[in-house]
Amino acid sequence: MTEKETRSLKALRHSAAHTLAQAVKKLYPTAQVGVGPATEEGFYYDFRYERPFTPEDLERIEAEMKSLIRSRLPIIRKPVSRPDAEELFRKRNEPFKLELIQGIPDEAEITVYEQGEFVDLCRGPHVESTGDIPAVKLLSTSGAYWKGIESNPSLQRIYGTAFESEAELEAFLKMQEEIQRRDHRKLGRELGLFRTLDEKGAGLVLWLPKGSQIRRTLEDLWKVLHDRHGYRYVYTPHIARLDLWIQSGHWDYYQDSMFRPMETEGTAYELKPMNCPFHILIFRESVQSYRDLPIRLAELGTVYRYERSGTLHGLMRVRGFTQDDAHVFCKPEDLSGEIRQVLGLVDQMVGRFGFTDRTVFLSTRPEKSVGTDENWEMATEALRTALEESGIPYEVDPGEGVFYGPKIDIKFHDAIGRAWQLSTIQVDFNLPEKFDLTYRNASGEIQRPIMIHRALFGSIERFFGILIEHYMGAFPLWLAPEQVRIMTIADRHIPYGQELLERMKEMGIRAEGDFRNEKVGFKIREAQMEKVPEMWIVGDREVEEKRVSIRSREGQKQDLCPVDSALSDLSARCWAPEMAPRTRGYND
Repeated sequence: MTEKETRSLKALRHSAAHTLAQAVKKLYPTAQVGVGPATEEGFYYDFRYERPFTPEDLERIEAEMKSLIRSRLPIIRKPVSRPDAEELFRKRNEPFKLELIQGIPDEAEITVYEQGEFVDLCRGPHVESTGDIPAVKLLSTSGAYWKGIESNPSLQRIYGTAFESEAELEAFLKMQEEIQRRDHRKLGRELGLFRTLDEKGAGLVLWLPKGSQIRRTLEDLWKVLHDRHGYRYVYTPHIARLDLWIQSGHWDYYQDSMFRPMETEGTAYELKPMNCPFHILIFRESVQSYRDLPIRLAELGTVYRYERSGTLHGLMRVRGFTQDDAHVFCKPEDLSGEIRQVLGLVDQMVGRFGFTDRTVFLSTRPEKSVGTDENWEMATEALRTALEESGIPYEVDPGEGVFYGPKIDIKFHDAIGRAWQLSTIQVDFNLPEKFDLTYRNASGEIQRPIMIHRALFGSIERFFGILIEHYMGAFPLWLAPEQVRIMTIADRHIPYGQELLERMKEMGIRAEGDFRNEKVGFKIREAQMEKVPEMWIVGDREVEEKRVSIRSREGQKQDLCPVDSALSDLSARCWAPEMAPRTRGYND
């Protein structure tokens, strides 16, 4: 979609949001309106009303919206003075609009948009009339706080979407059905992978044994590849004195997303929101000369962010999560080469999970930033050079870098085409300056290193949620928490089944035995529901001939296989190719 098409669709959805508010006000006159922006997938509008909106209400509201669309009401932009705007919304009993007006700078123009009897405070843009909204659908409701602040009034949010055609809307709705089938929260419960501590700690995750096994496999693979790329592992505390976060600048820039400090012996401590200040302290302990560089420090470090309760979403948005974090400290002349190495590691790591379709963005200097023009130009050129020398197509995203440096962001597309922001590579001159990081160069002069922040998964929790939806819970054999289930047809086959189970466990294969006195068809259906990749079935013939019958979760069957060759083949398939035997660790 071109930038022009994106702007047009945004205007269309913005106008649909106004039409939603107009319909609600017509059907429920006492409802008060909040805000109603366009979003990446549609739009929403927030309302305060004396009772919850029901599915039947949404049907009525959508019918009224379509009536307003058929009326082809002109959507008219009108500049108004501040006193007139205040008077307009005071008469209409819209306190949230009055509050928004108070937050508009004195020098800014105030505009309203009219469509029929409905008037809304808005900067636009919009389509010319309600008739220019070809296809619209209301989707759901949820709770929301005014301005996202929990101490503010509780509102109801109505979500919808709009498209240029009914065909596009129909395709979107089919995609939504598929997304619901793949919802990691639903599958996580059904497959026993994780739970969230909703009542005992919102936004915190309990990893259940099956989910923990998958996480362990992820971390093993992560460590193997980082070993090969010359990283050194570190472990850092979960808290530090508040003044560390003040020195790093996190307190100034991110304190709204940090938990409140705790006091011990008269000193304020803070849960870490980032790992980077600790890695900087480790660098200061270990580096003196250019011969020590580059230093690549890696950590699976758990951090804590205060995300508002209304934004929490399964594993995708949590308050405690583990970053697959690493920081590279290097000489300026080595910057492009180090970035190129990280790009190669991204392909090896993320590509292992079937994410091969990607979109890469080079994000440049934002309006508010720190650092010299020379540093920004040098860092941006290093990122650009690394991408081009790696043969990676990219798009420039102007002004979307972080305040301390430019970055590369990589979005990967999942099995149903959704783009997920995963890997990021950020160049930072700010923290080396703040912490006065130095080394002696080849001429004996004091020089400041450049720091690269990088993550491949982003966070283990979010990446796991993406994997659940990508695979729809049917993890590949090497990643599955239970790789094989051995099933007996009758009790007399149990000794042979137990022998197979013991041999598999000795080989490090994640196997379980189902030796219950149940029909084998029942056992197969249960294993398929639990998405176990393979079922090994043993009966009289298998015991007599020392063979096995193998069935996949998709229902594919193999002829009777000699047990030794079947085990050898299984062992070869149970590991990611990158996983050397010494890293498997299952019999440690």
